[in-house]
Amino acid sequence: MASNIKSFQKVLDSTALAATKFIRRPPIDPKTPIQGKPRVPGSNAFKDYQDKEGRRLQKALNSISHGKNIFVYNNIRTKQVVYSLTRYLEKSNLLKQCVNHGKKTVPATVRKDMWVPYFSLHFNEAQVGLNVYNYLRQFALLRQLSPPKEMITVTKEYLDSKRPVDLRDQKQWDKENMGRVGQIMMKKERAYALMNQKATAIADVAFVLEKLKNHIVKGVSETSKSGYKTVKARRRRRAALLKEAEQAEERAGQVASLEEQLQVEITADHCAPKKSVKILWQDPYDAQCAKEWANYIEHGQLRWTRNHLIGQEDFPVPREDIIADGSFEQK
Repeated sequence: MASNIKSFQKVLDSTALAATKFIRRPPIDPKTPIQGKPRVPGSNAFKDYQDKEGRRLQKALNSISHGKNIFVYNNIRTKQVVYSLTRYLEKSNLLKQCVNHGKKTVPATVRKDMWVPYFSLHFNEAQVGLNVYNYLRQFALLRQLSPPKEMITVTKEYLDSKRPVDLRDQKQWDKENMGRVGQIMMKKERAYALMNQKATAIADVAFVLEKLKNHIVKGVSETSKSGYKTVKARRRRRAALLKEAEQAEERAGQVASLEEQLQVEITADHCAPKKSVKILWQDPYDAQCAKEWANYIEHGQLRWTRNHLIGQEDFPVPREDIIADGSFEQK
């Protein structure tokens, strides 16, 4: 029974469990009144009600760990980095994070074999993960729209990496390009330099985790310092908390009903960190891109899989919109 529970927990992971057919089409008692009376399971009214119930269940399950996990993918050719709150990577989410730097910098169609897992972040509190996610997205966008000058300046090391291998072509190439040291890169070169976010993404993670240290370790958020000064602000805050508590109670009942039908226990976290934050790396040497890491961060390694090439399950979004899935498993 323990092995069955473990397998169910793996399939019903809260970041991808909406993919299963059971959740997309949950069993409905034929005696349930739909639009005033019981309906035949093959009728359109029954199917529409079943679809709505599946969406409600999907939201309830996703709410268990929404924000507690951040999954990062990178492009093996352009070295672009994108962030996702779900283990599967959606095409719409990917394209929103791709900045147009010129011709052919934003792909017309997305190739699934180009996007691979880079690393993943796991938190104890959902609000911490959401704050980190917002900061990472903002830093990545800011760096591409307003890059530092040294990032787009031609250096001798950059030219050495571009020098042709053939000795017969090196003399002519040096004559044309070595005088560019210290100048701004050309448009195409600048585009690829800005798209390369692999090293800066890791530096951003280390900086953001240090910035939110009080929130992560002590539970003191940035907004709690200033507080809500006006009466209307405090009233709106109380109303929002009450509404959130009601929704949490309703979703907890839906999840409990699912657990009873499956006879398993659905865990809230796939990789619950022992410390405040856990980072799982595809390549552990990538962690050296940051100067230092805080002592409350736990590091691990991802197990290499090829699940990101071809998905194995049905998703709540169309299959053609899923770029990668099922790739983040701890080694």
